[in-house]
Amino acid sequence: MTATDTAVRSARANGWARAKQLGPREWLTRIFFLAVAIFFALFFLVPIAWLLLAPTKTQRELLLEDPFSVGTWDTLVANFESLSAYQNGIIWESIGNSALYAGGALIITLVASIPAGYALALIDFKGRALLLTTTLVVMLIPNTALVLPVFLEMSALGLVGTAWSVILPFSFFPFGVYLTYIYFSTTVSKDLLNAARIDGAGEFKVFWLVAMPLAKPVIALVGFFSLVQNWNNYFLPFFMVNGRDYPVQVRITEMLANVPAFNPTSSSSVVVEFPVLALATLLSVTPVLLVFLFSQRFLVSGMTAGGLKG
Repeated sequence: MTATDTAVRSARANGWARAKQLGPREWLTRIFFLAVAIFFALFFLVPIAWLLLAPTKTQRELLLEDPFSVGTWDTLVANFESLSAYQNGIIWESIGNSALYAGGALIITLVASIPAGYALALIDFKGRALLLTTTLVVMLIPNTALVLPVFLEMSALGLVGTAWSVILPFSFFPFGVYLTYIYFSTTVSKDLLNAARIDGAGEFKVFWLVAMPLAKPVIALVGFFSLVQNWNNYFLPFFMVNGRDYPVQVRITEMLANVPAFNPTSSSSVVVEFPVLALATLLSVTPVLLVFLFSQRFLVSGMTAGGLKG
């Protein structure tokens, strides 16, 4: 028997010993919290399970048979073909539009947010406290409250109806500036930067060669939050662009209006069935999910960095 096996058995024995010492009140408390945890787990997991299984079924099977039964591969392929044929493949154009808007805004956000957060955290300049306070206040303003003034601004610039009318407002991300400020404040020592300055490095070199290599976690964190927020944004693109320029979130809402169960008064000649709509929903979240899976190591390190002092 190895030392690891012995430690595991000892831990189990101690756990059972402590369990036997619990009174009825403690057992009832544990059972209550376990029941609450199971309830909320089912509350969130059941709709996801239904959504994953729905594209494998026909409309009739989805409505009349066991909602959690597994359909067939052929039905999934048929629903995929129906989705691709919807308005001549407009769903793929919409996903491309979302990638353009969110990706373009992501680049501008990183170029603006990372240096801004670095400056607020590690450079003393006049008006620094006021600028930081303004950033925090702007974070509290709901995005929907800014849609009208942003629309008027884009209209005055003649950008309404173009990709820039979505990308430029998407690039405004004060939360990313604040995240970067917190990261640099807690993980990068001013002494390290001063040492680089003493060695003759200019301010740009200090930022690019010293601070930036340490900023990979926060870059991933800011980039992910910006991407998710912009990818899921519905309200602003709905007002700024139209027709085939809609992103995927607006397109799914349009498809929803063609589902008779949700919109009985719809006079559209194109009817979207539940399984096709479920498949479109899954496709709309897949890019963000893939980004999360491939960047989670940097995301976790970025989230925990604020609690560690460098």
